[in-house]
Parts: sequence; structure tokens; C-alpha cells
Amino acid sequence: MALRSVFDASEIKAQFENAGISTQFVPLIWKYVIQNPGCEWDEVPSLPSTAYPLLRSRFKTSTSTIHSIIHSRDEVTTKLLIKLQNGAFVEAVIMKYDTRLGKYGGQPRPGGPRSTLCISSQVGCKMGCRFCATGTMGFKNNLSSGEIVEQLVHASRLSQIRNVVFMGMGEPLNNYTALVEAIRVMTGSPFRLSPKRVTVSTVGITHAIKKLQSDIPNLNLAVSLHAPVQDIRCQIMPSARAFPLERLMETLKEYQKASQQKIFIEYIMLDGINDEEQHAHQLGKLLETFAVVVNLIPFNPIGSLSHFKTSSEQNVTKFQKILRGTYDIRTTIRKQMGQDISGACGQLVVNLSDKKSSASSDLVTDIEDLAL
Repeated sequence: MALRSVFDASEIKAQFENAGISTQFVPLIWKYVIQNPGCEWDEVPSLPSTAYPLLRSRFKTSTSTIHSIIHSRDEVTTKLLIKLQNGAFVEAVIMKYDTRLGKYGGQPRPGGPRSTLCISSQVGCKMGCRFCATGTMGFKNNLSSGEIVEQLVHASRLSQIRNVVFMGMGEPLNNYTALVEAIRVMTGSPFRLSPKRVTVSTVGITHAIKKLQSDIPNLNLAVSLHAPVQDIRCQIMPSARAFPLERLMETLKEYQKASQQKIFIEYIMLDGINDEEQHAHQLGKLLETFAVVVNLIPFNPIGSLSHFKTSSEQNVTKFQKILRGTYDIRTTIRKQMGQDISGACGQLVVNLSDKKSSASSDLVTDIEDLAL
């Protein structure tokens, strides 16, 4: 029987309860493992004697390993290729931002440089979005909650992580139980991430969105909308047929009423597909009754697999001006980060030989800060 990750919270707590061991020891074990990579169970101090044989027989301090670390030339983005216990690979991306950029309440922001971790929830993805490299892999398997958390453990040894975004490989809400458990671990001891610093991105799995707010209050929801009308959405996102736009918008209305939080809208800019003025007006009318932040995402090429072209800078800027000026919708343009190492939005696909690098730019502000 394969050993489980010690960060599989429900499994280790169940095993401890069955053995009559207090689950209060679990966060202490996690803290020691995080601070002491490669430690043996016998080295963890101050546990009941019955805990040690249980840990040795059932759990590993880490079921995954870092296969490779690739830095962008500007050192703003770092991509981790992580090997799982079953031999599969996933990718996680560390992105460095500066919270002092932009304004808060009309004043310069406090803070300074910090890092956001983009996490994968599945090996591959079954959504099949035509502009996304991960979709070309097909779906392989879900990650356990421990495998999700271990991405944060690996990354936290390289950089101080303040924000986590579930925007890596996979559709997070298609791995709902593991996602919720992993986030509860991340927001508890010893990680103690604020739920407001966690963002879950989805193509629009409506039944899961309805559960999310009650299961994990105060986290950020990002919706990969990418088109203002159903037919274009189906053209570039086959999964949209199962989650029609009208039903999705009704679900988001219910979610926002319950959560009283802004919703992030992700919108990839595809030349001649969804980036024209009429599309901006359609999107503005669709969203004008919502409290949202729209994030326009320049399309990142995915090599010979790509059937799309990146929108011109002029079209992206015009699109932004229409949403801002006509509809008073807060609209940002995502800074391209990690494109040189295939770590940018839509580029995550396991490629063991990918060692490219090229120049980029300086620290930028982060979408999670825009809702503050």
C-alpha cells in the first residue's frame, strides 16, 4: 500500500483519532516537516509514543519531489516541475509582485515585495479550453489534498508565499473535496494564509460555485469567462456547453449576494475572436450589475498547437477603455510573467525538456490586491 502524504488532513486526523491520539499534534507535525526537509519521523519531538509507528507505517513527510526549478531571466517568475508519487508531473509557478504599486483609498499602498504561488489541482484537465496548453494533455488524475498542499510546502522553502491562486493545471472545482480540504489546511496552522489571499479560478462549474461560499467563506472567486456570449464561449471553451452563460451568471449573482465580495473575471484576448468593440460592449452589459474586477489577459502562444493570435496592444487598451469609461467596470490588463519559461497563463503543460529563458520586466502589482 502506497504511503499517504502527511498533509492529507482527513487521513492523518482519522488515523490519529482511531489510535486515540489527539489531532492537536497534527499542525505541530506539519510545522516540523516544513522547517526540516527530509526529516525522519523519529526526529519529530514531543509526540505520544504511539504516534511514531503509525506515522512510519502510513505516511510520508512528502510524496512529491521537485524535479526541476526554472527561473525566468528577470528572476520575477520561477516554475517548479514537481514529480508525484505515481510518476506523473505537475507544475507550480512562483510570481513575485510589489504591493506598493497602485493605490489603496487614494493613497500609496503599504507593504513591499512578496510572492504569489500558482497551484495545480489536477494532472492535465478535462475542460479542453482551446487556448490553454494544459487542455492538450487531456485529463490524467486528480491530486490528493496532500499533493496540493505539498506544492505550497515546496514553494515556501524558496520564497515567502503570501497569496495562493488555483490557476495552474486542472479545473479546481472538478476536484472539489481535495480542493476544500487543501485550502482549509493552508488557512489553518501552521500556514495561516488568509482566505482573502486565496483565489480559486473556475471555468464556471455552477453546482460547485454554489457550495464554495458556504464551505470556504471569504476566499476570492475568479471566473474564466473569456467571451460575452454563449456561442463564442462554446467555440473556445467546449465545457461551456455544459454550463450555459445564462445559468452561470445567475449562479454568480447568487454567490455575490451571499458572499458580498467582488468577483474576478478573467478574459483572454484573442485576435478577431473576442477582442472587438462590440464584444467589449456585450461584456459591459453582461457585468454592469455585478461588483467585479475584469482582468484582460494577453493570449500566451502555445507553440504549434495554437490556432489563435494575440490581440494587438491597441485593441486591448481600447477594450479596457470601453469597460472603464462606458460601464464603470474596474478593468486591468494582466502583466505577462513567465512567458519565457512557459509559466504564463495558459502555458502550463508538462515538458521535461523546456529550459528556455528570455528578458521580461520588473515587479508588478497582483490581481489579488485589486479587491482590497
